[in-house]
Amino acid sequence: MKETMEFLKKAGTFYLATCQGDQPRVRPFGALCEFEGKLYLITNNQKEVYKQIMADPKVELSAMAEGKWIRLSGELVRDPRREAKKAMLDANPGLRGMYNEDDGIVEVLYLQNATATFCSFTEPAVTHTF
Repeated sequence: MKETMEFLKKAGTFYLATCQGDQPRVRPFGALCEFEGKLYLITNNQKEVYKQIMADPKVELSAMAEGKWIRLSGELVRDPRREAKKAMLDANPGLRGMYNEDDGIVEVLYLQNATATFCSFTEPAVTHTF
């Protein structure tokens, strides 16, 4: 997971794909953190992305950096604990202008059953699971 976190941080922006019925939905994300050995994302429970994840937790992320890209698939699991929210906001202090641990809006989710595939045009793909 460490290599995956480092790559996503280097990329800065990654794209999260969800499903809404039979239609894929993709949008940019940039905030993540590691907490208790898991990769966490953050969103707002008023957004469509959150509703899509709650209806179907299977997601895929993709990002590109330095001529390589990653495809990361798995399931997102909601973590309602204040400690998890605090860890995310502490790791991404720029989000504190929009969210706080007790606002009733912020949601953090961790990735489980994850498969990360690192690709490039010049090297064979490398896959890790976590």
